[in-house]
Amino acid sequence: MSRIPRDRTNPAGKRPGKIGRAGKDAPAVEPLNIVHGALPSREVILRFIADHPQKASKRELAKAFGLKGDNRVELKHMLQELEQEGMLQKNRKSLIRPGALPPVTVLDITTRDKDGDLIGRPAEWPEDQGVAPAVAIRQQSPAGRQGKGKAPVAGLGDRILAKIFPAVDRGGPAYTARIIKVIDRRRGASMGVFRTAPGGGGRLLPIERRGEEMVIDPDFTGGATDGDLVEVEIARLGRFGLPRAKVLSVVGSVGSEKAISMIAIHAHGIPHIFPPAVIAEADAAKPASMSHREDWRDVPLITIDPADAKDHDDAVYAELDPSPDNPGGVIVTVAIADVSWYVRPNSPLDREALKRGNSVYFPDRVVPMLPERISNDLCSLKEGVDRPALAVRMSFSGEGRKIGHTFHRIMMKSAAKLSYQQAQAAIDGKPDDQTGPMLEPILKPLWHAYEVMKRGRDRRQPLELDMPERKILLKPDGTVDRVFVPPRLDAHKLIEEMMIQANVCAAETLEKKRQPLIYRIHDGPTLAKQEILREFLATLGISLAKGGNMRANNFNGILAKADGTPHQTMVNEMVLRSQSQAIYGPENIGHFGLNLMKYAHFTSPIRRYADLIVHRALVGSLGFGEGGITPDEEAALDDIAAEISTFERRAMAAERETVDRLIAHHLSGRVGEEFAGRVSGVTKSGLFVALPDYGADGFVPISTLGTDYFIYDEVHQALSGERTGLGYRLGDSVTVKLAEAIPLAGALRFEMISEGREMPTAVRSFHKAGRRDRGQVRKKPGTRPPRGRH
Repeated sequence: MSRIPRDRTNPAGKRPGKIGRAGKDAPAVEPLNIVHGALPSREVILRFIADHPQKASKRELAKAFGLKGDNRVELKHMLQELEQEGMLQKNRKSLIRPGALPPVTVLDITTRDKDGDLIGRPAEWPEDQGVAPAVAIRQQSPAGRQGKGKAPVAGLGDRILAKIFPAVDRGGPAYTARIIKVIDRRRGASMGVFRTAPGGGGRLLPIERRGEEMVIDPDFTGGATDGDLVEVEIARLGRFGLPRAKVLSVVGSVGSEKAISMIAIHAHGIPHIFPPAVIAEADAAKPASMSHREDWRDVPLITIDPADAKDHDDAVYAELDPSPDNPGGVIVTVAIADVSWYVRPNSPLDREALKRGNSVYFPDRVVPMLPERISNDLCSLKEGVDRPALAVRMSFSGEGRKIGHTFHRIMMKSAAKLSYQQAQAAIDGKPDDQTGPMLEPILKPLWHAYEVMKRGRDRRQPLELDMPERKILLKPDGTVDRVFVPPRLDAHKLIEEMMIQANVCAAETLEKKRQPLIYRIHDGPTLAKQEILREFLATLGISLAKGGNMRANNFNGILAKADGTPHQTMVNEMVLRSQSQAIYGPENIGHFGLNLMKYAHFTSPIRRYADLIVHRALVGSLGFGEGGITPDEEAALDDIAAEISTFERRAMAAERETVDRLIAHHLSGRVGEEFAGRVSGVTKSGLFVALPDYGADGFVPISTLGTDYFIYDEVHQALSGERTGLGYRLGDSVTVKLAEAIPLAGALRFEMISEGREMPTAVRSFHKAGRRDRGQVRKKPGTRPPRGRH
């Protein structure tokens, strides 16, 4: 947690006496000098936010200090200044200190303190913010708060949703937490690599950085052989020596994709085995009835998905609008699998789906949110099979403006299952036996509708970053065959735009009905990040206007100026880094990247819990029959949004780490070879270099760059030699030699082969100004690189 700045109420910069939590549950703290109705100082605002994170919105701050009229305006300006200076940052609808935990957080209980109290850490924590803060867990009495209800009780290894409060005991954790609910009770299993020992038995080498080596007796090896990835449980703890463990299961060779993805699944606590009650409920499910449904089985809706897709949750159809009031207009229909019919609130299926939050996709496996009986069968819009769906019929003018929409609960029958490549080939003049008869009546109207919708998209100007997505193709044995960038087809863009517009319709309809929902929200870049980007762009002669009312098209103008120049990739990466992360929340702030005021995920309920909530909200508010949202769900939307946002970050981290480990294993036999790369990150410790041909990056420690003294210039994103003025900058093309590959950590270490280039004049001038003005870094022999990704 960030320190509270010194102010007149606390001249020594010390925290007041110990408290366990804030608000009604907290003992009294040293009071702030607050004059009701008077604008507080910056220091008082920062201290108040640190001590009362649950009251850290602009509205709550104005209420707490009794501000009205001009003082409320001044408060708004002061908060904007604090954001611009990096003293505050937005978190959903609140303001927090940089590096602070949000008021509601998902925690993993990892250990106990010396008094036996439970200690947790955030389930997901950005790597660039260092070590995740510790949180002291306050267990309540079984009767609950103030004797009302039953309080949740958690133990070691559990994952919880918790209310976070600042602690002021400088000798203990920075936060305390009150348990809202236990999300997952995880068994005390560990994972590692089994190594045989002379005479039988073996040892477990941990896969986690802070893991502990264990001894495995000969009777407890479970058939593991040297190099196997295994799950174990502690069999005995002694006062002396290493703990002893028992092998529970053999995952497989540590070099296989299955084993590598299991490392990520275990490390992030991703549920991957469905409990018997969940499987039983899925197996017992029957096909949906026609109750409250319209019969749309004659509408030629089709699915367009990746060639290897097993679940098909969206189908599309388009036609010209016959209305004389809409000349040149089109009608686009999007139908989405009706998961809400099968997954009812608080059922075993529902509780497990919320625990997972979303499906997780690895190169050769999927950890689904729902069992296959639901996701791949009853809710998959299979060709020629009756399937229940929620459909939205949207009307667009000839200029691409959406002029109306209606929702329907239907029974449909998919007319065809096509791949992106198959549909695109038909449009490009190479239809096959399946797509040939569909070309005129179905495919061409879809492409025409997309061209109409694209006019509206071009006018809206969402953020258009050029960041190619690389895919890994595996061999039959699960190892890497090659890495490639699949082509971006119009078929992809067509489905994407139709899904975006369907999501907009869902949010608009539910808002009109005053129905609580979970939005997909994306805040604009913070003023502090804008300033960093502005300074960087200035070194390239590109200007970025100042002000807090940035729009996506402002960034598109920057990207256009860099297009076709040597700085194109560098500028795209820096613009991406300046953006906030999209999350889920019940309070709407719009979606900055898509440049939309109302947006809610509706189109993938098979793989995202947020979409299931939106489906239930539509069913309930539109009177579509069974499976609607419940009052208990509506009351818990804030907590649900916090959970699924965390689980989304968990899935992204697990997917990224698995790719890193696969690539590190793939290159482990090529230590000493040289590779073409590009500087993808610059830090005080050294350079990150990406290998475009492999979709991976590694680290070049500053200690290996040469004999010069290297200075880190954040503005120019460069490391440059103090004596020679030669160095390396973000985006530079370089040649590196692979010095080390650590597959289990997913880490690569490089040595720089390319000579540094002459740094820009601004950087040389900076050198002459003296090293104390900025982050100077001197080459230190023996400096160790950080492990993993930056």
